[in-house]
Amino acid sequence: MPDATGAPGPGPAHPTKTQLIELLAHVLSAHVADFTAAAAASDLTASQAKTLGVLRRSPASMRSLATSLACDASNITGIVDRLEKRALVRREVNPEDRRIKNVVLTEEGERTIDTVRETMHRTQQALDKLSGEERTELYRLLGTVFPE
Repeated sequence: MPDATGAPGPGPAHPTKTQLIELLAHVLSAHVADFTAAAAASDLTASQAKTLGVLRRSPASMRSLATSLACDASNITGIVDRLEKRALVRREVNPEDRRIKNVVLTEEGERTIDTVRETMHRTQQALDKLSGEERTELYRLLGTVFPE
């Protein structure tokens, strides 16, 4: 919570779940706005950049992408088509089931999502305020609350 000067204060000693949810909503909103602007600077929609981010972790089937991105499978086809046209992803046959196509990030796709992340200036500046130990603790806490 900001103090009279606008600087963030220490916050409540024991925040309620509601207070935590409000703060998470504020942080997420700022992150999404920053991510959307960084994606646009790379000539991507937020959905296209999110797809590249999901694929950064590992290749995925179209169905799996739709689930991860919480959207209809028909939307994924259009997103992947546009990313493939730019050589940011490619489709490969799943070795375990040849009927399934996996979507794989290309080297250019990796560079592009890295650029998006690097140009998220507001998020980068916010994280720069933390020490290495604080970033480690935040990473651990977020991983505990929202396991992958």
